[in-house]
Amino acid sequence: MTAAAPVVGVLALQGDYQKHQQMLNSIGVASYLVRTSDDFAQVDRLIIPGGESTVIADLLRRFDLHEAFSSFIRSRPVWGTCAGMVLLAARVNDETVNPYGVIDIDVDRNGYGRQYFSDIYPAHMELDGAAEDLPLVFIRAPRVTRVGAGVKVLLVHKGDPVILAQNNVLVSAFHPELTSSTLMHRHFAFAFARS
Repeated sequence: MTAAAPVVGVLALQGDYQKHQQMLNSIGVASYLVRTSDDFAQVDRLIIPGGESTVIADLLRRFDLHEAFSSFIRSRPVWGTCAGMVLLAARVNDETVNPYGVIDIDVDRNGYGRQYFSDIYPAHMELDGAAEDLPLVFIRAPRVTRVGAGVKVLLVHKGDPVILAQNNVLVSAFHPELTSSTLMHRHFAFAFARS
């Protein structure tokens, strides 16, 4: 594991982790499916996929991953997409979710509506000197309702922040792994949180 060739872990308990792994493989980034406490030592950075935040949180505890996960996300680069954003937030408007509080945002779980209201919206984004069209795939997506002073908003959609970063934490309310754009995966693997 080196700065030049990161190994990106994908939390593989539930959700669309295989799609993230396919995106990483398509850009030549070594990936590793994280399922056990020992797996965290094999990776430089971690993606928490979309899925069901309550299920992912329950599985972290059920499989005794809570401590290793909590330690990793507080010290290493981590990217939460959709449900991953919910788990990383400071506060969530749903008492069934106990977020880890590593990015200073408040989140309305399913803030864009239930499954019926899922949709794709066109967007354009510039990151690391590259500009691309980036379709925003919202599937029961969380809506950010508060952004703390130390949080950087990287993309806004219809007035709502949908990509944000703070220190070692990157979050997106949508599913970039379900598009053909590799912009976000390249950014997270090669540029995000580099010292």
